[in-house]
Amino acid sequence: MEKDLQKLAANTIRMLAVDGVQKANSGHPGMPMGSADCAFVLWNKFLKFNPEDPNWLNRDRFVLSAGHGSMLLYSLLHLFGYEVSMDDLKSFRQWGSRTAGHPEYGFLPGIETTTGPLGQGFATGVGMAIAAKMFAARFNTDEFDLFNHRIFAIAGDGDLMEGVSSEAASLAGHLKLGNIVYFYDDNKITIEGSTDLAFSEDVRKRFESYGWHVLEIDGHNQNEIEDALKNGINEVNRPTLIIAKTHIGFGSPNKQDTSSSHGSPLGDEEVAATKQKLGFPSDESFFIPEQVKELCDQRIEDLKAEYQKWQEKFQQWESNNPELAKQMSAMLSGDLPDNFADQLINAIPEKNLATRASSGKILQKAAELVPGIVGGSADLEPSTKTFIENSPAIAAENFSGRNFHFGIREHGMGSILNGIALHSGFIPYGSTFLVFSDYMRPPIRLAAMMGIQVIYVFTHDSIFVGEDGPTHQPIEQIAALRIIPNLTVIRPADSLEVAMAWVSALENKKGPTVLALTRQTVPNLLRSENFDNNTILKGGYIISAEKDKKLDVVLVGTGSEVFVALDSQKILEQEGYSVRVVSLPCLEIYNAQSLEYRESVIPTNSCPVAVVEAGVTQRWGDIAESQVLKIGIDRYGASAPNADLSENFGFTGELVAKKVSSFLK
Repeated sequence: MEKDLQKLAANTIRMLAVDGVQKANSGHPGMPMGSADCAFVLWNKFLKFNPEDPNWLNRDRFVLSAGHGSMLLYSLLHLFGYEVSMDDLKSFRQWGSRTAGHPEYGFLPGIETTTGPLGQGFATGVGMAIAAKMFAARFNTDEFDLFNHRIFAIAGDGDLMEGVSSEAASLAGHLKLGNIVYFYDDNKITIEGSTDLAFSEDVRKRFESYGWHVLEIDGHNQNEIEDALKNGINEVNRPTLIIAKTHIGFGSPNKQDTSSSHGSPLGDEEVAATKQKLGFPSDESFFIPEQVKELCDQRIEDLKAEYQKWQEKFQQWESNNPELAKQMSAMLSGDLPDNFADQLINAIPEKNLATRASSGKILQKAAELVPGIVGGSADLEPSTKTFIENSPAIAAENFSGRNFHFGIREHGMGSILNGIALHSGFIPYGSTFLVFSDYMRPPIRLAAMMGIQVIYVFTHDSIFVGEDGPTHQPIEQIAALRIIPNLTVIRPADSLEVAMAWVSALENKKGPTVLALTRQTVPNLLRSENFDNNTILKGGYIISAEKDKKLDVVLVGTGSEVFVALDSQKILEQEGYSVRVVSLPCLEIYNAQSLEYRESVIPTNSCPVAVVEAGVTQRWGDIAESQVLKIGIDRYGASAPNADLSENFGFTGELVAKKVSSFLK
């Protein structure tokens, strides 16, 4: 009887998914129908959660990497007591609905990450697993093993085909992340047809070569599913991949094992035939048998009892470990200490440095003051200057450190950073050369979409990389990053602006931040004696005012080109022009200021504006209503010393002044 009830529960999930897709006349019914048995056994017997406290620190995380099967997750959340109503299920994919076409973080409790772009959930889960290990290393004690949660996921063929899953799986195996148990929904069907069209690798051997523990089961045999989950949970030294052989569209008389069930509704006739085959009333939609409700309700009550026992242990831990509890509270809040900006400014080296180098010095102070800061690079730390001193690197034997060696895996790094941020307690950063941000664009976009705090330290930010040549010289990357909604892009001009950029990034809890930093040395700029450093946090400010009341031109610079604009100002003033120089490290922050402030910095229609930035000139025409001279580079660079590049591409004070003078005549 118990087996019959559990099979009925899995069929209930199948039909909820089918009905949701059919009512919307849009969606992917096949994957939920195929994965329902694996998902139900996991949720009903193993997954640790409390629907009344969906953000419980020690909950297991469930990631639906195959996010197109979102009705599977929504159905599970509804059945297991989350604040997900039947109306939510019935409004799938509709305007204003919380049940979007793919799971979106923040829309519903229980959605741990936004998924849909295939492979991203798989890799993000690896980040969550790393963060869980780090959290446990910091806060578990010999007496209290409080933090021992796991990361479960369901991934499909598409997830394993996307390269990001390979990067993440390789690192997960290297780090021996035994707190990962993933299902691979091996149904051998994609949109175009059989996976044999393009995918014939031996997945088992592939993952074993990564260092994973691999099991193979019948994904519709609930006894095998249960045994595999027990086996995976007991394997603490390797991540586990359970290859579950399933039938896409399971239960559909005519569309099981077909690509047509992957991304299209079954159709009214096939829905009725499927219900008849599975023993569900054909004239009723979104039907949940009473005994299935009771089964799920009992699971919820059992979980609440476990949760209460954990809370009692947590209170004992707090009482016995007040300093650890204080540190945890600080990490979870993410609050910055008093006078944080002043302390970072005091850490600025006196000598002129590349902004990547001054950032490295400032990072040490920031990490000292903010224990949640963790991060690393894609094998470029000697160049990006992002290693936190006096702390070890994360390794399979030691998760107490704060540094990561991501290897040459920019895409995987970006997704793993998202998982670390989503776990709670950590503020992650990742670094590489700016030109390689292209490899990271999908997870950057998702971080911006989810509104999570991730910091990207992108160095070697212009053609002044020099001799490495066009392949390593970013031209379009800054502009490409600026067009991502909710991504803050900061290109600081000198050490002071770098310090304030870190302040801004660490204060920004509603989205990710890019710090674009130079390879080459830049001067520390002179500012007026009464300059308020907090003005930099406005995104743009006057760094050198005009000498006459009549303003002839505003020179706007970013990053290393600010000092070029300042040199140009001196030359133009000798020619009789009244020139203002504006440093504009962050367009997004500047554009969010009041119109009154922006008019006080860059008058929009009263005088010409010239913008100097060693990148493509797109979007700079929006900076003012008046004429805008855009001095940039709309071609790829060249291999040469940076002084020669400055001369040949026109980024010297003299050459900029000449262009501006011609523009004004």
